[in-house]
Amino acid sequence: MDDEVEAGKQAFIKLVQELDPQVQIVIPTRATSDHFLISLTKSKAREFISVSEGDLIDMVEMADIKREVTDKVQEALQKIGQ
Repeated sequence: MDDEVEAGKQAFIKLVQELDPQVQIVIPTRATSDHFLISLTKSKAREFISVSEGDLIDMVEMADIKREVTDKVQEALQKIGQ
């Protein structure tokens, strides 16, 4: 399970860097209530998004889940001035 979560975190980081390489990403080491509260920071702007542990794992292999996560990330990036 930990390997799946780690693979999901790496896929998430890669996704964000492809959308905006200037964004700093902080992913907690453990989920809280099966969700990761992920911090996206650019310059002085910061936005938090919540991604379920299941979505983080599934986005590696499931295109529809990756699309949902991508939409969340893009929305957050717009708020911090992508």
